[in-house]
Amino acid sequence: MRVRSSWLRPAGMVLCAFGLLLVCSQEASAHIKWFCAYNVAGQPRGLENVLCPDFELLNLTAVSTLLAGYLVEVSFVGEALMAALNRVTSVLRDNSEKLMRGACGFFFVALWTKGGIILTPELITASPLISWIQLGLAACLLWRATLPVTALGILGLYSLSIWQYGIFHLMDYPIFLGIAAYLALVGAQQNFFGMRPVDILRWSAAVTLMWASIEKWAYPQWTFPLMVAHPQMTFGYTPEFFMRAAGMVEFTLSFALLLTPLARRVAAIVLTAMFVSAVFGFGKIDAIGHAPIVAVLLTIIGDDLVAPRFSRVYLGVKEAWTKFKLKLSPWDFVLIPAGYWSALVAFLAVYYVLHTVLFGTKIV
Repeated sequence: MRVRSSWLRPAGMVLCAFGLLLVCSQEASAHIKWFCAYNVAGQPRGLENVLCPDFELLNLTAVSTLLAGYLVEVSFVGEALMAALNRVTSVLRDNSEKLMRGACGFFFVALWTKGGIILTPELITASPLISWIQLGLAACLLWRATLPVTALGILGLYSLSIWQYGIFHLMDYPIFLGIAAYLALVGAQQNFFGMRPVDILRWSAAVTLMWASIEKWAYPQWTFPLMVAHPQMTFGYTPEFFMRAAGMVEFTLSFALLLTPLARRVAAIVLTAMFVSAVFGFGKIDAIGHAPIVAVLLTIIGDDLVAPRFSRVYLGVKEAWTKFKLKLSPWDFVLIPAGYWSALVAFLAVYYVLHTVLFGTKIV
């Protein structure tokens, strides 16, 4: 009985933390580099510290949540949710291009008005020319034929940011590369080797947010000043545990953007709510900085294309099986966790190895 209670307590703590973070996540969703001091070249928390028992419990909870969501999606409940979601988001689906062009236009006009910013609030420039380039990029969004010009301009600004701030810093923002690709493909009315423009947006958003979640584990101390100013954000948990949980929630939702239609759309809805709620706590800077990714997430929410599942191997399926059993593939219960853990290992490895190569820091 003692063993059972010792296991249930941390498990309950993890489930509670997941729920609280999904409901109340303003500070956790703000991009910390816009509001607190940071040092990209500083020593990150060693993997020995990151991969602790709390991390393992959070990880198992995340995988269990993904599998539970899959079970819901292939059931009649999932079908009903998809039908309702299609009706509610039809406006987003029919106006996704206008949404992206309008949001990017707002973003570049806001940067032009503010001045001294390349792409995001912490990427500062002294050149007045950058602001006028951004205004020109906003103007090019008015016509579909000139969308590739805006795409080239975004690539140019991204390259300038790499030159001034380094490749590691700009790995926070591959979303801009995805937006540039989207605008170029929409302008040319083309797909990219079978991938639709919205699929490129989806992958770039997922990669961006998964990378950002690694940063929450590697540098939790960057957020500690916010916790001092807003102690209620931790819900009574320690700052260390809260940042591990916040990173796990963000990584899981980001990975879900790469999964089945209902999973990715629900994940996009939750992420949108998190980013929008952060604006109320952090104001105009957060609204401007997150405008492009919110537009990307809204576009994902409106995308109602039903793509194939991970696996369609039915392993001796019989005609007598129910519709639910026909939809349910045993291989999905292997491939979803395998894909999640592979992504987690890959992002941790790339983050820490690249940081070691560039800055000479320690991995463990």
